[in-house]
Amino acid sequence: MRLAVVSPFVDRRHGTERALAEMLEHFARNEHCEIHLYSQRVEGLALSQSAAASSRDSGAILWHKVPSVPGPHLLQFLAWLFLNRIVRAWGRWVHGLQFDLVVSPGINCLDADVVIVHVLFHRLREIAGEARIDSARPGFLRQFHRRAYYALLSGLERRIYTNPKVSLAAVSQRTAAHLKAYFHRQDVRIIPNGVDTAQFSPSSRSALRSVARGRRNFQERDFVLLLIGNDWRVKGLDTVLRSISAIRELPIMVLAAGDDSSASFSELANSLGVSDRCRFEPPREDVLDFYAAADLYVSPSREDSFGLPVAEAMACGLPVITSINAGVADLIHDGTDGFILRESDNAQALAKMLMRLHSDEALRRNVGAAAANTTTNWTWDQNAHDVWELLKEAANKRSRFTQ
Repeated sequence: MRLAVVSPFVDRRHGTERALAEMLEHFARNEHCEIHLYSQRVEGLALSQSAAASSRDSGAILWHKVPSVPGPHLLQFLAWLFLNRIVRAWGRWVHGLQFDLVVSPGINCLDADVVIVHVLFHRLREIAGEARIDSARPGFLRQFHRRAYYALLSGLERRIYTNPKVSLAAVSQRTAAHLKAYFHRQDVRIIPNGVDTAQFSPSSRSALRSVARGRRNFQERDFVLLLIGNDWRVKGLDTVLRSISAIRELPIMVLAAGDDSSASFSELANSLGVSDRCRFEPPREDVLDFYAAADLYVSPSREDSFGLPVAEAMACGLPVITSINAGVADLIHDGTDGFILRESDNAQALAKMLMRLHSDEALRRNVGAAAANTTTNWTWDQNAHDVWELLKEAANKRSRFTQ
């Protein structure tokens, strides 16, 4: 099968893109699929150097670089939509490239045959309109830009996801329920993300713990909470900060990693008197370094289609706290292999959980061990197998529509 896969970038530092990299490598290696990847940036992916040696059954990943445009994210996205379409059209007109399917992880083009839904901007747009007085809020221009961006993506979701010709896969039951509620799609395939338990394991985390903590000047007595994400407000970082301000007698530190501005969260931490307990870092390809530095993963998300960092933390043997609004919560046995916060913005309830876990090392150890055992069933091979079955069905559906 020859696929066109459209994604602005692919790397191992971000959850959606890491999931895409795992899937593409599996298709090339196990299904001998010829994949034409249309992206602005590709890192950490095994690429074929030449299209000349490839065929539909050769098992190759070929990168077609799409130009990028500097500027605000909204402008970048509009340029991306236009330019990836032009690059693909050039390949069709000049090189005669024809594809069995066009695949996209989310809204990246208007002509996808299969979309794997990792995030729903309809829901994020609703959350963007919600605000707490004591929450970290970006400045006016940043809020305006974000809401305009979400409005554009929401409109494109309505156009694409209501089209019965487009096959949809959701990374969780929660996301599938949203697709049904917003777009009346009852044919969504649920395909959860996987975890690379060879990379993320209790032994791997333990081996790196001393170095990872030493680099950040964490002391042995420090109880380090980790949160990873690209929209810290949606991930619930403000709730985490408010919770630790209520139990500041405990030696709790917060490590937040991701592509987000720390300014508003620094202001909130200052107002709560916990700024000296916070570390804000950009994402890194060696994400295991973050898990190695932590004692507990905490993500009281307002919305999370899946929550790949939660799953990876569990595979590392870390106890985790997530919210009922995360798709991965459906796979967690509350109190056995993780903890689920029923109200994502309930800082007092979260503080009680933190106090309990800080004081009970045996509980942390037992829950972490159970979490690592649970994730052995969440494999990327199973994820790719299920997506591949969907692609075969989508190819048959496309042929019926084109007859």
